[in-house]
Amino acid sequence: MKKRLILFAMLTCMICLAACGKDEAVNGPISQEAALNNGTEIVNRLHAVVSGKMIEQYADDPVSYNGCLGWESALTDIGEYEGVSGASVYYKDGGAVITVSVLGSSHNAEVEILLDDTYTRITGITTNVQYSLGEILIKAGLNTLIGMGTVFVVLILISLIISCFTLISKLEKKQKKKEEPAPAQSPVVQQIAAKEELSDDTELVAVIAAAIAAYEGAASTDGFVVRSIRKSNKSKWQNA
Repeated sequence: MKKRLILFAMLTCMICLAACGKDEAVNGPISQEAALNNGTEIVNRLHAVVSGKMIEQYADDPVSYNGCLGWESALTDIGEYEGVSGASVYYKDGGAVITVSVLGSSHNAEVEILLDDTYTRITGITTNVQYSLGEILIKAGLNTLIGMGTVFVVLILISLIISCFTLISKLEKKQKKKEEPAPAQSPVVQQIAAKEELSDDTELVAVIAAAIAAYEGAASTDGFVVRSIRKSNKSKWQNA
């Protein structure tokens, strides 16, 4: 029984605190009617500036300039501006927030107007377009697909670049092999190659040696040594 009484008392205290906080948030120097009138005037002024393409005239005032840019960007989703349907004011530490409900042909929106602690100077203007749950899910899905697609494209490009590096290294190796000069043969190797060539044509060597000996008038071919035989590319007429 005691536990139930304690629980009931705690719930009662929480409800009272919430009610007090709500009263403090609503009650203040600006009434709901004044919030509606002031909010409607500010939104209409924003729309007039953007429609008249006079945004650059407020470049020296960051609050008005950024507020006009935000309203201009939101109009692409709002469509045709159809007026204000209501407004509310919420007080917080160091100022107040006037929330104006805007009607549009495509989407509705809420314009938040921030006031300083004196409730006379605007410190910020933000336009928030109200999207349906389906539109929010579609945008989230598109953003996810775009992000994942970008990551995959970057990974594919990186893999292609890496494969190009391996191909370039192979081409460089082939080019170096082509440019390297053939190793020069030593005299010993050349003599061995000449002897191998002559060993295949012993009869031809003997005939050539005999012909040279006959031309020189020698009795034998002992003094003649044929080291190599080369084919002449000249025709018979050229030799003549």
